Amino acid sequence: MKRTLLMLAAALTIGLMAACEQDEITTTTDTPTGSGVGSGDDNLDSVSVDLEVTVTYASGGATVSGTTDSVTASVSGNQVTVTNLGTQVVHYTLTGSASNGYFKLYSGKKQVVTLNSLSLTNPNGAAINIQGPASSPSSGKRAFIVVQGSNTLADGSSYSATPSTEDEKAALFSEGKLVFSGSGSLTVTATGKAGITSDDYVHFQSGTYRVTSTAGHGVRGKDYILVSGGTLNVETSASMKKGFSSDSLVCFNGGETTIRVTGGAAYDSEDGEYTGTAGVKADVAFVMNAGSLTITNSGSGGKGISCDGTGTFSGGTVDVTVTGSNYTSGDISAKGIKCDGNILFDGATVSVRAAKHEAIESKGTITMNSGTVYSYSQGDDALNAASTLTVNGGYLCAHSTANDGMDANGNCYIKGGLVYAIGKRQPEVAIDANTEGGYKLYVEGGTLIAIGGLENNSTLTQTCYQAGSWTQNTWYALTVGSTTYAFKTPSSGGTPLVISGASTPTLQSGVTATGGTACFDGTLLIGATVSGGSAVTLSSYTGGNGGGPGGGGHGHGGWK
Repeated sequence: MKRTLLMLAAALTIGLMAACEQDEITTTTDTPTGSGVGSGDDNLDSVSVDLEVTVTYASGGATVSGTTDSVTASVSGNQVTVTNLGTQVVHYTLTGSASNGYFKLYSGKKQVVTLNSLSLTNPNGAAINIQGPASSPSSGKRAFIVVQGSNTLADGSSYSATPSTEDEKAALFSEGKLVFSGSGSLTVTATGKAGITSDDYVHFQSGTYRVTSTAGHGVRGKDYILVSGGTLNVETSASMKKGFSSDSLVCFNGGETTIRVTGGAAYDSEDGEYTGTAGVKADVAFVMNAGSLTITNSGSGGKGISCDGTGTFSGGTVDVTVTGSNYTSGDISAKGIKCDGNILFDGATVSVRAAKHEAIESKGTITMNSGTVYSYSQGDDALNAASTLTVNGGYLCAHSTANDGMDANGNCYIKGGLVYAIGKRQPEVAIDANTEGGYKLYVEGGTLIAIGGLENNSTLTQTCYQAGSWTQNTWYALTVGSTTYAFKTPSSGGTPLVISGASTPTLQSGVTATGGTACFDGTLLIGATVSGGSAVTLSSYTGGNGGGPGGGGHGHGGWK
């Protein structure tokens, strides 16, 4: 199925992203193409319940009330199996505590499952396992999971009781859709497989969730994962596993999500290749519309966000820190954000830090229209595009202590916004384009601060100026027209310091800057009050401080 989705990726990506932004996708099938993203079908208020069933877990065994001839329950100790043979929509309330129990449901209808102060552990498999009808367990329907009070679920290290004809992939598993809501909390601890998995999609609407997995992914939605609300904390420590994993789309429309990954890369014997970890892995598209997403990954060869398709950052806040080393077997690199398709920044606030490889990389184009992006790398380029890199607006900082600040394998266009680029000493530069391949850097507009100079043979339609020298760890003030920016220089970097603006700029060094809006980990202040300092003499700059092949021409650009 994964290969099928990847073959459809090009056609699906545009529709998935547009639909995610509109909160609806309309299709004529129920195939795993991301159908129903955020649609009204996920609205619990529209569900009409026909029957109430309560399962109470206790030390003496579970009790079940509310069953009928068509909704039956089989109970052995605290092991409860419910079968819905009819057409009724059932509301199941699970409460109480058991250290050796489970809730298993066979149903061909959608259902509501309320977890009301439930503590349930199954040492031999999933704590909650929602299947389709007994005649066809893989055809599961939507399950609304409502959290009330404080709830805990845990699986066991061995799934020894799973029937050979059924899937059971997580501590909380469903063949159908999983839609989470409520005012309570849920803690899922997985030691055998994943934390939460749907063979359809997963949608978080409200509630507080903590998912920890030492064996599998944190949250797995085969068709997609959508976060529109709630607070999520996800931790994974197993090799090759992901915090969020989807064969299609991962989309954030709200909520507060924190993902921590500590596992490293390893050889995947099933796929016959080396595979790394990631905070978020999406096979078709990653979309950030609203909310907050914080990712840390300390594993070798680990990534923050990894997408086989396109990445769109149109709102919300993203913070990614990758501290792991590159994994030399299989050339698995530790990158902050890596997309095989194009990346668009159009309103989000994005901060990415990578210790050993690129902070942000696209195997296609990178376009920035608005928002704030801070990209910092200690091991390779800060911002790398295999094709065209264009800045039309917003605030962008690309700071590398190892290679180029901004690196394009095609043309690089600076047309608007504010760009603060910092590169290592020659032959690296602040902004690099693939001159060797017949491409160029074009500075056509915007406000530019470049420490380390620009690519050879650049076309500077907007006049650029250079300072004779610059001082490390010093606050400067750049004034263009009526706007003043205060920026702090790094502790190292190449020369010269190049600036440009829509009108002739002025530059002061050694200033005192207070107030304003801080960007780029506090190294740029917008609207700050500036005092003191001394004027810097500027001279005309025509470009040409080196630079090698763009788009991975330095370091381990061919790594995955």
